[in-house]
This record gives sequence, structure tokens and C-alpha cells, in this order.
Amino acid sequence: MNQEIQDLIEVSRYYGQNKSYVIAGGGNTSFKNDQHLWIKASGINLGNISESGFCVLDRAKLNAIPNQQFSTDTVQREEEVKNALLNSRVDPGSGLRPSVETSLHNLFSYKFVVHTHSTLVNGLMCSNQAEQKTLEIFGEEVLYVPYSDPGYILFKIIADKIDEYNQKFHRDPQIVLIQNHGIFVAANTVDEIKGIYAGIETKLKSTFAVFPESVEIPVSEKMAEILPAVRMLLSEEKLKVATAFNSSWVANFITQKDTFEKGLARPFNPDQMVYCLSEYLFVEHSDTAEKIILEAQTKIEEFRNRRGMMPKIIFIQNEGVIAAEESAVSVGYLKDMVNDFCQISILSENFGGQHPLTPAQVAFIENWEVENYRKKVSLGGKAQGRLENKTVVVTGAAQGFGAGIAEILFNQGANIVVADLNEEKGKEFARQLNSKGTKNSAEFVSVNVSEAASVDEMVRKAVLRFGGLDVLISNAGILRAGGLDEMEPSTFELMTKVNYTGYFLCAKYAQRVMKIQHRYKQDFYMDIIQVNSKSGLKGSNRNFAYAGGKFGGIGLTQSFALELMPFNIKVNSICPGNYFDGPLWSDPEKGLFVQYLNAGKVPGAKTIADVKLFYEAQVPAGRGCTPEDVAKAIFYVIDQQYETGQAVPVTGGQNMLK
Repeated sequence: MNQEIQDLIEVSRYYGQNKSYVIAGGGNTSFKNDQHLWIKASGINLGNISESGFCVLDRAKLNAIPNQQFSTDTVQREEEVKNALLNSRVDPGSGLRPSVETSLHNLFSYKFVVHTHSTLVNGLMCSNQAEQKTLEIFGEEVLYVPYSDPGYILFKIIADKIDEYNQKFHRDPQIVLIQNHGIFVAANTVDEIKGIYAGIETKLKSTFAVFPESVEIPVSEKMAEILPAVRMLLSEEKLKVATAFNSSWVANFITQKDTFEKGLARPFNPDQMVYCLSEYLFVEHSDTAEKIILEAQTKIEEFRNRRGMMPKIIFIQNEGVIAAEESAVSVGYLKDMVNDFCQISILSENFGGQHPLTPAQVAFIENWEVENYRKKVSLGGKAQGRLENKTVVVTGAAQGFGAGIAEILFNQGANIVVADLNEEKGKEFARQLNSKGTKNSAEFVSVNVSEAASVDEMVRKAVLRFGGLDVLISNAGILRAGGLDEMEPSTFELMTKVNYTGYFLCAKYAQRVMKIQHRYKQDFYMDIIQVNSKSGLKGSNRNFAYAGGKFGGIGLTQSFALELMPFNIKVNSICPGNYFDGPLWSDPEKGLFVQYLNAGKVPGAKTIADVKLFYEAQVPAGRGCTPEDVAKAIFYVIDQQYETGQAVPVTGGQNMLK
């Protein structure tokens, strides 16, 4: 890889990872020499782009495009231009599609071009005084371009304006500002690109008496009750992911309906429409969550009947915003977009007020195949599995059995809440899951399952992050081996609080959310699953504290199942055999092999290896249990709509039901 391509990757990631410049893969970057142009392919994310994400084009073929004759029909013309760009690729077999703005990048004589949808710039570009203020702030050497439908027509307009600029200044512009769109910056080095961008930011901020800062505001407590209901209302055909949020930008538009309609009546730019649609709901304040939900239900139905689709953004007066989409990744984009267009609306007040797109401009974007393709690719990812979009909380998921189970469920499309006391390992594990490049996400939440307030907060955070709760896996547990002589009352009480009371608390707070979901989608099934143990099926010598808690857990499972099945909430226990490879058994200091050796639980055992062989010999299958074994049982109870209250053994034949 030559240095210029390395520089292109570096500057692409630099701006692509900054949400104030790029959201949802928007914007593009390029490098050119005399023969070729490298440009970010459509739908590729700038934030993590590599060399393979750039489409390489033949500049001779690109230069010929403006001289070709295209149809006067808008749709046909854009299709012909798209094909001309595709035919300019050096490697058609790559499958990469060049950005629709490729020809714009080719216009500049400079080596590097970085195009972004900077929020600060668009505060100016989406204002009533965009042209006037551009001249006042930057002077004539910055090229201002009035809005035009993106694509070939915009390219022709900018080409003419660059020719005019050249005649006046005898060089190409380095800064091009496009109304209701964004900014192009061109230079021969990436350091110069960064310097130009920094200068633009400084000049724009200096026009404000006090520049408004971004602050995230916690949503109201009502949102944890409203959100699961609204998610179900929006999941008529396919289960959605949703989130609730508020910020200093959003707060300006949710105090009353008039303020919302004035500031956010129409979209400001194509990106906003492509991801968030062009219209948003506003639910006026009511004194109870139930009344808010009922009003939201009415407005969702009206929107669907009128538009033939579900809304994606719902502003709720004085409470916050709900965003819903078909994956956790796309919901994250929606949240960023909402904060972005609310900020643009506020910043535009500094430049004469809001200048949104016209209805005709909105209609063009809504029907433009190019933008729909970009969205489809940017929201792509690996194929989802049998738990797609389900929100799954796994307690004790930072390591061991819990982590193994969580990863398997994540690989099947679930959005995972990694709930654990171990913050360091839990956050690192969530990062590992999120690095897979899938459309689903993982979130770490700190929890102590033996404390009611902590479990309640865990469930609340899961709801606000992913919109609801579909599966709760109570896996967290501790084991301290010892007979009656060795066991201290304090140790017994601690194990009971974690292994028995913890399961009760998880079920208590999970079912509250699940009942809300059932109320608004009565054909939807949910699951509470306890990871129990073979020790819950048969007494365990010198291990009574653990076995007693697990026996009690099965009693809870059977009782919860009777109470909750009318709400389509299934409750089951999974009873694994010994997971010999996990830290519970294998930890060299605190593992069960060490504990059992020291407690003399295995007669004649002198080493840890002796203890392990003893326990393996008790399993007809000849090995310990694995997370994969347990996950298969979990999938079974989730898939099975006609089974609840069961204790499912996964013991390799060591325990057999009578």
C-alpha cells in the first residue's frame, strides 16, 4: 500500500469516527493521481474503512461522462449515470459501487477530497441566510452552491461554478459549501485538509455569542414503561429494536407542539430523510404513561394507514424521544441523526432561522434509488439468526458459562445485555461482541443480583437501550463448597442471596416489563430462564448450600410458570452438568477443583487432576458440559411455545429424569 492510500485511510477514519462530521456512513473521501481515483464505495463506513473499501476508477472514463448524452427523464437519467460510473471501475469484479458524488471528487485538481455532513456547517447551510453569511464569514474564496437535487444535475452545477471560480482565482476552490447538504474540502495533503476543517470550525463558532454545548439528559422514569409498549406497537410485522433518549438539543423541541412543528416541520438534508424518514410523530403530554401509550397507538396507526409504513421517530412531550428500527446498529444511527437535526435547527437560528427542504425536494430523495441503496449497504452486516432483534439479559455474563452462552445467543442475532459485577471483564467482553461487525449489539450493565434496586436498574437500562426485554437468563451464581462443620452461616446466607433470591429478583423485575409487552402484542412469547444445575436435581455431598439454592430455584420456576403463562411468559430452568473448563471449576486459586481437593470431597484425591478425572468418570458422555450444550437447551425452551415450568437436564446422562 502506498503512502497516499495510507493517508486516505487515516483521514477517512479521522472524520468518520467523529459524529459531528459523519453519521451512519455518510460523507465520502477520495485520492487521485493522473490515472486513477480511489473513492469510498457507497454504503461503506468511513469510521473503520480499509483499502478494500475504496472503489478504484479509471479517470479517463470518468472524464468522458460529462460529455455523454443522458435521458431528460429524471429517474432514467440517474440510472444511466449510475451505470456510467459502474463502467468506469478498474475492477468490476470487486462488487463495489462508486459513490454518486464520484464525479464531483474528480472535478478537483487536488489529490485529496474529504466530503462531510458537518453538523456545524449544516447549521449554516440549512439556514435562511446561508449564502449571505457564507460570504460574510469566509469571503469569496469559499464556493457556495445553492441546493439542487443530488446526482448528475448537482454535479453539472458545481462543474460550472468551479469553471467560473477558476476564471476568477486561477485555481480550483478548496472549500465548497452546498446548501442543505454539507461541505467539500480539497487539498494535496491530509494535514492541509485537517487545517482547513479546523479553521472553518473556528470561524463558525466565533459567530455565536455563546456556542451551545451538547449535554445528554436522562429520560424520565415514565419512558421505561412507555418504551416496551411502543416497541410492540411498532413491531406489527417484524420485531423492532427501539431506544429512548433526551439531550440538550432535543429538549428544545419537546416542551410544546408548536415549538416542535416550527423547528422540525420538514427535514434539512438527504441523510436525515434516508434514515429517519421525512416526518415524525409528536405525542402531547399526558399525566400517565398509559395515556401517552394510547395516544401514541392512535398516531402510529394513522401514520401507517397514511404512509404505508411505520414511523421511526416519536417525540414525546417533556419526556424524550423514541427511535425504532430493524437493528440495534440502525437505531444507534437514528439517535445520532435526531440529535444532529435538532442541533442543526438550533444552530440555524444564528443565521436567520431554519431553511428545510421543500416538499418537491423531499419527494425526490424519498424515491431516489441511489440513497436507498446506500442505506441498505450501510445498515448491512452479517445475516441474523434465530434470535434476531430479541433483547436478552444474561446475568453473570462477563466470563465462564455466562459469557459462553451470551456469545452463542449474540451470534444468533440477539441484542445482549452483559450483566455482571465485574465491570472490567464485562465491558471488555461487550466490546469483543460488538467488534464482530453485526447489526446487533451488546451492552454491559453492572448488577448485583442479590440487591433489588440493582436488578431493577439493570432491567431499566436494558429497556432504555434496546426497547424492551424478551429473554431474561438468570445465570449469575456463586459456589462455596463445604460440609456442615465448615460452612459458616454468613457464607450460607450469601450463597442463598445470590443463587436463590437473585433469581427471584430477576424474575420479579423482568416480568413487569414483559407484561407490558404482552398487553400490546398478545401473540408475542417471552422467556425467563434460570441456569440451574444438576445439583438442583440431586443432592450434592458437602455442597448443600449450593444444592439447596438450586433445588429452591426449580420450585420458583414451577411457581413462576403457573403465574406468568397467561401473559405468554414462559419460565424454565436449564440444569447443566459440570463446566470443567470454566473459571468456576478451573480457577487455580478459587476453582471448585481446588475447593473440592481441600475439602476432601473426593476420597484419595491428591491432585487437581485426580479430582477432575473423578468427576469426568461420573458422566456417561465422558466429558464436562459446555456453553454450546446449554445454548441448545435454551434455544429449545425459547422456540417451544407449549412448554413451561420445566427443569431441562443437560448433564451428559449423569442425571436422568424419572
